[in-house]
Amino acid sequence: MARYKVFVFAEVSNSEMGSAEYHPWLNRFAVFTAGVTLVLIGVGGVVTSKGVGLAVPDWPTTYGYNMFLFPFSKMVGGVFYEHSHRLVASTVGLLTAVLAGWIAWKDRRPWMRKLGWIAFLAVVLQGVLGGLRVVWLKDEIGIVHACLAQGFFVLVGAIGLFTTRWWSRFSLRKHPIAGCHALRRLALGTTILIFIQLILGASMRHQHTGLSINDFPLAYGRLIPPMDAVSLARINLERIQWMDLPATTAFQIALQFVHRIAAFLILAGVVWSARRICKTNGLNPVLRGLSVIWVGLVAAQIVLGASTIWTNKAADIATAHVVVGSLTLLAGSLLSIILVCCVASREGNPAWALGIQNSEAEIQKMGMAG
Repeated sequence: MARYKVFVFAEVSNSEMGSAEYHPWLNRFAVFTAGVTLVLIGVGGVVTSKGVGLAVPDWPTTYGYNMFLFPFSKMVGGVFYEHSHRLVASTVGLLTAVLAGWIAWKDRRPWMRKLGWIAFLAVVLQGVLGGLRVVWLKDEIGIVHACLAQGFFVLVGAIGLFTTRWWSRFSLRKHPIAGCHALRRLALGTTILIFIQLILGASMRHQHTGLSINDFPLAYGRLIPPMDAVSLARINLERIQWMDLPATTAFQIALQFVHRIAAFLILAGVVWSARRICKTNGLNPVLRGLSVIWVGLVAAQIVLGASTIWTNKAADIATAHVVVGSLTLLAGSLLSIILVCCVASREGNPAWALGIQNSEAEIQKMGMAG
């Protein structure tokens, strides 16, 4: 009878805690949705890099046509990029709606259902912000639109992680790894810095002022760019007369300089995190592989950032810079999530957001008491 009570209690505990079930097609669909979202970020990057965000001046129609009935023959020049952005965005919206419904139907974890509906609300908000950017002509809305896109990509990517077979096994095990707290803080802090960096990048891109600092690794020939009134007047005279660039301001120069400093802080944080992960015994091999990928992504991001300056913001280079930045943020976010799982599991506390169960000893103890 005692054994029977323990068994029944364990089954109830699994259900209450939201034990992970693996649905292969749901997982594939979530990963596919994340992939299309990355394509959308890339297309949006092309629109901003080419400065054709207002090539279609009306919304939700396209030159008076229903968005989905706009003639392909009229998709030329900037209209092609902007209208393609709208069509891909609509596709992502539809995929997210299906994903949220599928999770609500198949996934028994309450927190996963909430994540699905949060993703759906986020994609609706993202669509509205994109439309308001066209109607209201506000660069500030464009910045929020770009940052929300990054957050939405991470959310859908996390759903892809939570629906894998690997997660369904990993989240239900104990991970008594020493040093998980420090690793978690390091990875999470670096990931937050990456998101702040993406906000800075979006602010620079949506101001449409060109490169405020057009040389690298120096800044106007110095380690620290000059920002006094006399130097700024000389810089703007050279930009307008000789470089065919718009005038800039001291704030924009400072913003781009901070963006550069943050890039090297991120590189240090990512390399340090990967080194700590690779030297820590007992960590899941997935963490090591993901940390190595993270280092590769941030290194590629720095090279693309420098190339963006050297090529005077070539559209393809600038767009690749945006896409790799998104992947860097996603890699850091997934690493942080897994490390949070390790910390919660090590402390023996059930974490509702990760589906971690009580240890077997605790379940048996509580079951026997019942």
